[in-house]
Amino acid sequence: MPHDASRGRTTPHTARPAQARGGQPARSGQGRAGHPPKPRPAAPAQAAGTAGKRPGPRPGRRHERPLRSGDPRSIGGYRLLGRLGEGGQGVVYLGRDGDDRLVTVKVLRGGLDAGQRARSRFVKEAEAARKVTGRHTARVLDADVTGDRPYIVSEFVEGPTLQRVVHEDGPLPAPQLRKVALRTAGALAAIHRAGIVHRDFKPANVVLGPDGAKVIDFGIARAADALARTEPLTTSPVGTPGYMAPEQIEDEPVGPPADVFAWGAAMVFAATGRPPFGSGPSAAVMRRVTSRPPDLGDMDGPLRDLAARCLDKNPAARPTAPQLVRALREGRGPAPRPRPTRIPRYRWRMMLALAAVIIAGFVLGILF
Repeated sequence: MPHDASRGRTTPHTARPAQARGGQPARSGQGRAGHPPKPRPAAPAQAAGTAGKRPGPRPGRRHERPLRSGDPRSIGGYRLLGRLGEGGQGVVYLGRDGDDRLVTVKVLRGGLDAGQRARSRFVKEAEAARKVTGRHTARVLDADVTGDRPYIVSEFVEGPTLQRVVHEDGPLPAPQLRKVALRTAGALAAIHRAGIVHRDFKPANVVLGPDGAKVIDFGIARAADALARTEPLTTSPVGTPGYMAPEQIEDEPVGPPADVFAWGAAMVFAATGRPPFGSGPSAAVMRRVTSRPPDLGDMDGPLRDLAARCLDKNPAARPTAPQLVRALREGRGPAPRPRPTRIPRYRWRMMLALAAVIIAGFVLGILF
């Protein structure tokens, strides 16, 4: 039975029965509904671009955790199989649609009890994700943002995250690294072309699926026209510290260059196994992002030059995502760009704070 459109469905999804199918969930290797799963080999299939190069991650798909007592068993006609993750905004489930296909279902935390700000952000996430149609991003299939339990349904990308692969198997070999770099840069180009800024690009949001790397999770994405305003967008930094641009940390207006900065940091992690600004407490990492040069480790060749350009403290000095794609396809660094003469506001603040400390020390030295 089709979903009732009066509930606020934002993307019609045809011919999906509301009743969940009976029986045990089919494994991810199952091709069509009703076909028995094929026997799996002892070693799961490698992620795209890795076959014959190195042992891939052990599991062939994400391992969902069991549903909890308070979790729904189905929502909007989607049968929920387990938890994939959760955050401050919502819980992400692995589910199946009426055709027995695996999907990702993100449900707003709190449902009707969620605050207006949380519901508004959830609506904006759905709107942002629907605008992006690139081959290297997870497609949004369905959404209901006005019902009792607002949810967004997106394509399930079978495979481990870049974060997990590097943690388990070490840095990517050069051929795979180049493919991941090119595909993720292409994903950012598509996101920016749609007028969206992801704002949380990181290795955990890159899935190495059978068709190659795909970028997921638009949980804090914003429209570029909103980001063009002069006032800060939030009351506190939003993102993941090791992959946040300096302007994000200082709560300055954030645009596409922030995603490019995060891309550069993610590529350093993929190539070296370490983020360019180290790890540890969030405050310490963010301080390094704003004040210290990145540690590029043993990266070499054009990708090192690209990463260094992307990690420039000044947003205006970074290449654009389309420039990254062109440079990666041609195997070279981006064309030189004139250094901007305008000093970002966050640097003015740092300079003024340093000057105040020096003056205070001088005055105290005279008085005491």
